[in-house]
Amino acid sequence: MTARGTDHASGLGDLEPGTRQRAQLRSRIGDIAWTALCVVLLLWGVWSAVGVVRGATAWAYCAVAWVLLAVALGLRVVAARRRTRI
Repeated sequence: MTARGTDHASGLGDLEPGTRQRAQLRSRIGDIAWTALCVVLLLWGVWSAVGVVRGATAWAYCAVAWVLLAVALGLRVVAARRRTRI
């Protein structure tokens, strides 16, 4: 019996070199990072658009947020079509 309470030897752990999960780790982390970036840019764009509607003079922040979101999504689509990593 091992420290985990199992009787069998599992060999390699989930993220050890040479495992399938380790090979997919980089792409999964990349997907999480791209998703987080897009969510932050989207929230920034919506927040600044609401500020512009309320009469704030920060319309430049709104435009920058939407342009950055469009660029990030465009790069992600191009990378997905080419099956490359950015």
